[in-house]
Amino acid sequence: MKSRKVLVLGTGKSGICATKQILSLGGEVILYDSNAELDKLQLLKNFDKKAQVTVIAGELKPADLIQVDLAVISPGIPLDKPFVKMLDTAKIPIWGEIELAYQSSKGKLCAVTGTNGKTTTVSLIGEILQEEYADTHICGNIGNPYTAEALETKDDSATVLEVSSFQLETIMDFHPHVSCITNITPDHLDRHKTMKNYARVKEDIALNQTEEDYIVLNYDDPELKKFGKRKSLKPKVIWFSTSHILKQGLYYKEPNIHYVNDGTDEVLLDVHETNLLGAHNYENIMCAIAVCMHMDVPMKKILKAVKNFKPVEHRIEFVRERNGVRYYNDSKGTNPDAAIKALLAMPGPTILIGGGYDKEIPFDDWCKLFEGRVKYLILIGQTRNIIADCAKKYGFTNVVFAEDMEEAVKASAAYAEAGDYVLLSPACASWGMFKNFEERGRIFKECVNAL
Repeated sequence: MKSRKVLVLGTGKSGICATKQILSLGGEVILYDSNAELDKLQLLKNFDKKAQVTVIAGELKPADLIQVDLAVISPGIPLDKPFVKMLDTAKIPIWGEIELAYQSSKGKLCAVTGTNGKTTTVSLIGEILQEEYADTHICGNIGNPYTAEALETKDDSATVLEVSSFQLETIMDFHPHVSCITNITPDHLDRHKTMKNYARVKEDIALNQTEEDYIVLNYDDPELKKFGKRKSLKPKVIWFSTSHILKQGLYYKEPNIHYVNDGTDEVLLDVHETNLLGAHNYENIMCAIAVCMHMDVPMKKILKAVKNFKPVEHRIEFVRERNGVRYYNDSKGTNPDAAIKALLAMPGPTILIGGGYDKEIPFDDWCKLFEGRVKYLILIGQTRNIIADCAKKYGFTNVVFAEDMEEAVKASAAYAEAGDYVLLSPACASWGMFKNFEERGRIFKECVNAL
């Protein structure tokens, strides 16, 4: 990287961290943002005054690419943008931040992708790894960019990485020793266009793995079941299931998680000894156990960490109990499949808050579950009419519109009775009304605690 001129596309958190990594390796950076109103001076405050950083805002021109050796693109930027195509024409290699960080990282690496469950699984893996490795790094799409950690890793480090489909689009040499795909259900079709393309990108997490590596897959997911049996797949497959008693791998049969290996069926733990709720979380536990077994963590340490693990913020997070009503924040339920899992985890009648940005995903499977489970559906955001029409198609008519989160929470409190559950699980992205799902969840909790 030394003496190379690198174009970093995107000035958000990942772009800034990528720039800092390139600078620390002796490179020169052109930092680009398509927003012509960008405050360049404010952006430059992220770096030393003498740092070799040039900022371009607005239109990127061919002349700006003179002597550029490499481009590093932030995951939020679609690859079909005109300025990205300009890089292809100029034959400038395009890396994602994951690839940039990987080139500098050391130690053992495991990586998790999937439509749902990634963050809980990665957080749990991180806590398990900390039981065995003094220098553990938990990063990626979980909120701490890989580029912020890569240069800190050492030969005896262990890193667990949450990887999105956007990040997997731009890998080249990226090679985890253990990979994991939690599931593949419709999401981000506004960017990937088809389920076939979306699944292919997710499965690229194993692109550079060899016969010496491992991949953990969901036996209950039809796409992954096919993928795991492909002859071209090189890493050893470790299966997990909540629906089948497996002959090899991990499976859940109430109330226990089992591990079957070479004909021996061993009960690992009773799920009621954990702090996690719902079958989807038992999948997350099995993922984490399987990954950490092959990251050389002793089973005793794995199970200790699993039993002590607390739910991740915004993932079916208990907020409070008021007048006998329990409130849960599942703001990370940004697609129908995630929202289905959260709804099924509720033990009783539920007031459901949903709606948000339209990612062009059908809501039918979610809406089919409302009858008999949901007392009232309170909708906000761009998709509220779409979801309301879909719910009515399946005979559910207890639908209420709210203009913002405060109104939605007050309405839920008005309709809820002792023994009920109030669940924020939107089945949609947060954009339009909120900066991100974290802000949406935080505001929900503030409104609940203000009741």
